[in-house]
Amino acid sequence: MNHLLSLIVAAPFLTALALIALPSREDFVVKSVALVGSAATLLGCVLAWANFDLDTGGLQMVEVYPLVPAFGIDLRLGVDGWGITLLLLTGIILLTGVLATWTLDVRPKEFLVLLLVLVTGVLGVFVSQDLFVFFLFYEIAVLPMYLLIGIWGSDGEVKADGPFAYIWKRFSVGGKEYAAMKLTLMLLVGSAAILVAMFAMYQGAGSRGFGFDILESASFDPDMQIWAFPLLWLGFGSLAGVFPFHTWSPDGHAAAPTAVSMLHAGVLMKLGAFGVIRVGMMMLPEGAQHWVPYVGGVAVLNIVYGAMSALSQKDLKYIIAYSSVSHMGVVMLGAATLTADGWNGAIYQMSAHGIMTGLFFALVGQVYGRAHTRWVPKMGGFARKMPFAAGLFTLAALSSLGLPATAGFVAEFLVFLGAWQSDHAWWAIPGIIGAFITAIYVLRTARGIFWGPGPAEDFHDLRDGVLPERAALYILGACVIVFGCFPSTLLAFIHRATVDYLPALLPAAEAKIALLPSVLP
Repeated sequence: MNHLLSLIVAAPFLTALALIALPSREDFVVKSVALVGSAATLLGCVLAWANFDLDTGGLQMVEVYPLVPAFGIDLRLGVDGWGITLLLLTGIILLTGVLATWTLDVRPKEFLVLLLVLVTGVLGVFVSQDLFVFFLFYEIAVLPMYLLIGIWGSDGEVKADGPFAYIWKRFSVGGKEYAAMKLTLMLLVGSAAILVAMFAMYQGAGSRGFGFDILESASFDPDMQIWAFPLLWLGFGSLAGVFPFHTWSPDGHAAAPTAVSMLHAGVLMKLGAFGVIRVGMMMLPEGAQHWVPYVGGVAVLNIVYGAMSALSQKDLKYIIAYSSVSHMGVVMLGAATLTADGWNGAIYQMSAHGIMTGLFFALVGQVYGRAHTRWVPKMGGFARKMPFAAGLFTLAALSSLGLPATAGFVAEFLVFLGAWQSDHAWWAIPGIIGAFITAIYVLRTARGIFWGPGPAEDFHDLRDGVLPERAALYILGACVIVFGCFPSTLLAFIHRATVDYLPALLPAAEAKIALLPSVLP
């Protein structure tokens, strides 16, 4: 287990190299190798989760490889309770994403190579303990999105009306090239903001290095923290869907192919939220405390605005995309509470939403691939021909609205409890209103596509997925139930990291943690 984390990060990259060496015409071999590589990655994540010592806590499985000693840059890997949870999430989404694209017949080799490189970056972010390397992996995770959406994506119809109709047409709004360019450019702007804050922190720490331990122990000037924290919050927030830096995210979701939508919503958006908490809040504590009222206020706006936007959509992918914006608001609300329950709920929501939205987009891919439309009013009665998909879509919808015994309920309950315990208890009210609106649009969508009356007989290709596609749905559906009925499967690890980190950010929180009733069995 001495090199387990490096093997986990390397597994998808080595699989991508193996795919490059294979002939493009051998589609089945290419997909089989990608499946084996993704299964090996998930196996490594499961082994790391099984070998994590809850009693010890802290940073475990540490590996250090010098990169640029003159600047104090090391490939320093390690994992805590948060990281181990998000590693497991990434492994699950990767495996199910490969299974969900089993029927892809347009250049599958190149598609899977880019997908595996993207996941290499995601895994690297969750285990990096050096901020420079963290940023490099972050960029590796983001940049392949341009090609994956621009080449394999789909075009959506956005009606050009009003005074800006000419501009709408000129820039091909709704097209996959537009979505890919918009998403990539805006994320790069966010990366520039992160880079400025990162070098300010490096200089403020005496230019000794980028190690997390060095930056967390540095006594940064309070004024520097106050201007640097919003750069990290909005820089990472451009990926996490922080209002108003979110509009490119739904376009990317809607245009992306199935596996990319699953990874974008399932794990990439979590990179942004993870960066805000792990880098922004932990390394700039005074700046975080200064800006927390604004972070929480924007988060509740995210929840309600995202839910209202999803309620107004007719395009199935846009409904799920704006739903993701709303649910990421729940994550940021939990982070802003600065309470143990709020932080536990924020990290749990990353996992719960990742699994649930992965299931949603896998099902959306199947529906679109067979009905050849994403327009919900044109659908109806699909459960008669796709009963398996109908049942699992309903399960995802119930998790999205926070039904007890699903993963979504555990996460939202903890976040709203943390909000009520915080210094801004009113945050819980719009959060709960957002959950109520979510119930309206997800149930309406499920009924409109599957359970209500409609012209299912007019769609001649409607059928449940092939075995690999169904296997992806089985795995994700099982996770929704397991993580909802047995929350300690993940929550024990998350809570272990929370009680290590929160007192360091807010010393008074140590007393709060001791007084809170345990959320674990």
